[in-house]
Amino acid sequence: MRKRHPGIHRMLALVVVCAVLIPAGQTAYGQKESKVSDRLAEAFTYYTQLEFEKGLAVTHELLQRQDVEARDSIAIYAVMSMLTYSQGKDFIEKSYAYLEKMAEIGPCKLHLPYEFWPQQLRDHWYQIAQAKNSLVCAGGETKEIQTIAIMEFDNYSVGKFQEELGFIAKGLADFFETDFAQISDLRVVERDKIDYVLREIQMVQEGKISPETAIQAGKLLGAQLMVFGNITQLDAKNTRMLVKVVKVETSEIIAAVEKTGKPDYFAMEKDLVKELADKLNLKLNKETIQQIDLTGTESTDAATLYSQGLYYMDQYDYKKAYEFFKMAYEKDNTFTEAKRKMDIYGPLAS
Repeated sequence: MRKRHPGIHRMLALVVVCAVLIPAGQTAYGQKESKVSDRLAEAFTYYTQLEFEKGLAVTHELLQRQDVEARDSIAIYAVMSMLTYSQGKDFIEKSYAYLEKMAEIGPCKLHLPYEFWPQQLRDHWYQIAQAKNSLVCAGGETKEIQTIAIMEFDNYSVGKFQEELGFIAKGLADFFETDFAQISDLRVVERDKIDYVLREIQMVQEGKISPETAIQAGKLLGAQLMVFGNITQLDAKNTRMLVKVVKVETSEIIAAVEKTGKPDYFAMEKDLVKELADKLNLKLNKETIQQIDLTGTESTDAATLYSQGLYYMDQYDYKKAYEFFKMAYEKDNTFTEAKRKMDIYGPLAS
């Protein structure tokens, strides 16, 4: 049985505290930083309680402080944008204005967008960053770290399986992204950033993306490696999953793995991640393997429901997205990713 992870509110508060307020290389908080982070965590708690005005009052108070630095201001505006957006469609433009303020301070001072932003805010941030030629931010990485982008899987199944597995392809890409993110030698491009670039340069045609155009997108995103995968199910008992890694610079396939057998796609995914890591000479220590094994779910039903939630999340239909994330978590209450997204989109669904 996999261990349950910490509560979502604590985890997202830690995102604000750790990813936002600690400068690169710093390992401890100063007195000011601790107080700012505590107040931001309080503002986020108000979000989870649907007390958006109270959360905004906290952030406005923080902006008046004299000891707030540039990185702190970005963190404050990030939470303000989320709280404002949550008040309804009449507040969307105002929430975008806070993103613009963040970009004016510096679109690359922190790793953006934040996980706790709803999908529409994330997509708008990509638009702002692209306009400032900052969709890809340089710096902070060593030459040993490679950037990898995972494309949505193709579904080559036949008959009823073509329709039944339609959502699984999106879910598989998400699971690969989560697991590759555990490997310290890799930086993973966000799935929705790939989707944004593909939409912007009109690469999507009839739901299909050619490898050539996808590789072009990879270059725009600064990726050295691209992952392509597909599933093919012919009957109820047999399926095949094939995954290839392409070197963006040369378009050459540098690794390929596949599994066949019963259609347990998310167990297959774990095995293929580890096999690919081995073929790419990526070192997986015991702790990394354990983290990979802890992510995701062993329940096919939960994984399918989660995948449907991703689909509605991308459509900005947060009520349906929340419902599917909630059903996925009810199927498997150790499914951390489902719980995380359930708690992000719960207030918006309300």
